[in-house]
Amino acid sequence: MSREERRAKIEAVREEGRRQDTRRRNLQVSLVVVGVFALAAAAFLVISRPGDAKRLAAGESLFVRKDSHKLQTAADGKVTLVEFLDFECEACKAYFPTVEQLRKQYAGKVTFVARYFPIAGHFNAERAARAVEAAARQGKFEPMYQQMYQTQGQWAEKRVPADAFFRQLAQRLRLDMAAWDKAYDDPATLARVKKDAADGQALGVQGTPTFFLNGKKLEPRSSDEFKAAIDAALAK
Repeated sequence: MSREERRAKIEAVREEGRRQDTRRRNLQVSLVVVGVFALAAAAFLVISRPGDAKRLAAGESLFVRKDSHKLQTAADGKVTLVEFLDFECEACKAYFPTVEQLRKQYAGKVTFVARYFPIAGHFNAERAARAVEAAARQGKFEPMYQQMYQTQGQWAEKRVPADAFFRQLAQRLRLDMAAWDKAYDDPATLARVKKDAADGQALGVQGTPTFFLNGKKLEPRSSDEFKAAIDAALAK
């Protein structure tokens, strides 16, 4: 092979290497574009769940819908505290006495709204929400809500269904058990729970409890901070 032929062959190899590098870079760019598109599509799917603002009825918001459960209502509607909660969450149970005390202190002054947000990692959280919602069908949301926290240590953090235990809680409230059983297993009940959770996701809720005071996320580290925030909202 002559010197010129060797040079030509070396140059051909180099050119092929440059073409391969170009193809690799193009592939990397394509993968990045596909990844960005996939993330955007995923975000769109999350935002476009049933809680999407486009599906809001007149007078509703992602914070409070017409069928949201209000533990108590202030006549002037000036201040509203919304909690996205999980009945199996220990932190929610820890906040429960504080919320109950605030309800007493601000009765008639603040609207308190409880919304479901069962965490996927909590085995019985969704069942607990269904049990409470089934009781709500008979006007017993609040007492069932309270029983869930009062008995949490008996059913939470277990990898076995707590259906029978929740049924006992419903019996304590002297509910129509045939109606409760039907509501507990009704797909519409689960859909109602998931609607709350979808609204929470759209609002950026990632864990429980998550509080919103007049639409602004509130992260109180003590009952005093909780009261101070509410007092400031009432003073406006």
